[in-house]
Amino acid sequence: MVKRCHILADQIAHGITEWGVVEHKEFGKIYAYEVDGFGSSCIMDDPNIPSLLSLPYLGYCDLNDEMYQNTRKLILSNWNSFFAKGQVACGITSPHVGICDHFWPMATIMQALTTEDEKEIANCLATLKRTHAKTFFMHESVDVNNDHHYTRPWFAWVNSLFGELILNIHDSFPEILGQKF
Repeated sequence: MVKRCHILADQIAHGITEWGVVEHKEFGKIYAYEVDGFGSSCIMDDPNIPSLLSLPYLGYCDLNDEMYQNTRKLILSNWNSFFAKGQVACGITSPHVGICDHFWPMATIMQALTTEDEKEIANCLATLKRTHAKTFFMHESVDVNNDHHYTRPWFAWVNSLFGELILNIHDSFPEILGQKF
């Protein structure tokens, strides 16, 4: 069974390298979110996990991998059609719920977990604090223009991931937790 799993993992890695890497005119070589095997690709990311943003978190690649960094820059920019900016927040939205003006705190947490830039981590924490809508819980998604318009008042997965983020910051960047947000 272990041997078959290693063979499958190698085949998947080969498929990603062969078909899942595309050249983007602005960002260079990036991972495509989806490919069809005929040369077409979908360039975006989903705010769930697994996602392209979560690749180092999941152990697929190193945090400083150049192709990952290129992909990450695209995902967190206006080049990603599912990245929204509003008056309250900005972040990755989700096409599968049909609401593209709601960023997902899960993706913002993953953004903070996949960087060593203390300013970026602090900005992610500030966004998360600003958008809990006085519930003191993380939500599935939050309107980028109105923090009181959100989905799921309690979402265990994202709240657990937030706890992991705080523990990670405590271990790696404890001075961030001393800041006022």
